[in-house]
Amino acid sequence: QLRLVESGGGSVQPGGSLKLSCVASAFTLDYYTIAWFRQGPGEEREVVSCISRSGDSTTYADFVTGRFTISRDNAKKTVYLEMNSLRPEDTAVYYCAGRARANCIVNAPLYEHWGQGIQVTVTS
Repeated sequence: QLRLVESGGGSVQPGGSLKLSCVASAFTLDYYTIAWFRQGPGEEREVVSCISRSGDSTTYADFVTGRFTISRDNAKKTVYLEMNSLRPEDTAVYYCAGRARANCIVNAPLYEHWGQGIQVTVTS
């Protein structure tokens, strides 16, 4: 069973930066593709970014392209989401999710493992 724990959230001013971490408690993270999703107040959960289990393929939602960077360190069993140039509309609960497949997909129900979520608030 893969357990995921997010950290690094908080409150930041517009234009600021945060770096989220998703730490896995499993023998190895190598088998899992990991994605970051977010859910704003009154909104549906949406995919933000994804990294394949090998790390050689990444995808980004249009609204974060050029501002966010996903990366992983399998030795540390951690996936990161570096968020720059944050905007008020980035305010949401951010979740990391894992699936034991090679490739990224955007469908949340197809991710088998989820973290508890962490709040990111962008406000002046």
